[in-house]
Amino acid sequence: MPNIQLSANLKRLRCDHDYTQEQIGRKLNISRQAYSNYERGIRVPDVDILIRIADIYQIPLEQLITQNCTGAGIINESSGPYFTGMIVESADTIYLSREELTLLTHYRNASEDDRRLTRKVLGISNPPESE
Repeated sequence: MPNIQLSANLKRLRCDHDYTQEQIGRKLNISRQAYSNYERGIRVPDVDILIRIADIYQIPLEQLITQNCTGAGIINESSGPYFTGMIVESADTIYLSREELTLLTHYRNASEDDRRLTRKVLGISNPPESE
């Protein structure tokens, strides 16, 4: 069960530090393909790999897994703690700030016209199939 936040952080941190997947793979003593699978959420790194990745970027392990990190190791979110959610179709884990949770709750309770307007403002052309 992939962690969406982790996958996004792996790619963002790698790109922000101007590393290729090949370079990170070498630092971790794994193949480029194995590392690519972590970034794409196909596989979840074991704890040893996660600790080594956190060491490479000099950030706490918890930030790597649960919070939105930049290449400077700064958390972009100003609110917390995070709430765990799950995408039903894929069983992927996602971590939401209180603000994000509030927005999602309000969206669920909104009229169809308000939802349509929200999607337009956010640039979402088609609603998900489950709506």
